[in-house]
Amino acid sequence: MGTEIERKFLVADDGWGPADDGALQRQGYIAITSQGNMRVRLEGDEATLTLKSNQKGLTRKEFTYVIPFEEGEQILESLCPFVVEKTRHKREFGGHLWEIDVFHGANDGLICAEVELESEEQHVALPAWVGEEVSHDVRYRVAYLAEHPFDGWAP
Repeated sequence: MGTEIERKFLVADDGWGPADDGALQRQGYIAITSQGNMRVRLEGDEATLTLKSNQKGLTRKEFTYVIPFEEGEQILESLCPFVVEKTRHKREFGGHLWEIDVFHGANDGLICAEVELESEEQHVALPAWVGEEVSHDVRYRVAYLAEHPFDGWAP
């Protein structure tokens, strides 16, 4: 059984740079339910199909399968009513790999940083460029952003 333990933060400033090219990700949601979601992601020449449970604390079940790229494209185009595009950048800090997602399209202006942990109790040093922690705020889950884009949030 796959498990993901992750903390998520808003990015407070551009101190995580200098920006590299990052990797463009297009991910579409086949299903978003109260139990979890199913998505397809295209990145470079790779496609994956992922099933995630809804989060309890910082831990959730996650199952990811590599699928043929052409099939991933077909799934994204024909079965995914909700698609999110973002560029993912990676930075090392404090012995951890941080993933910084710069969102595009209807989620433009949103930048989040995530770090995966081995346990919920694991200490992680926070870089100066991270701001508010949003790990428990459902609005910052990508599946939520797919249905409720950032540009439509009330100020």
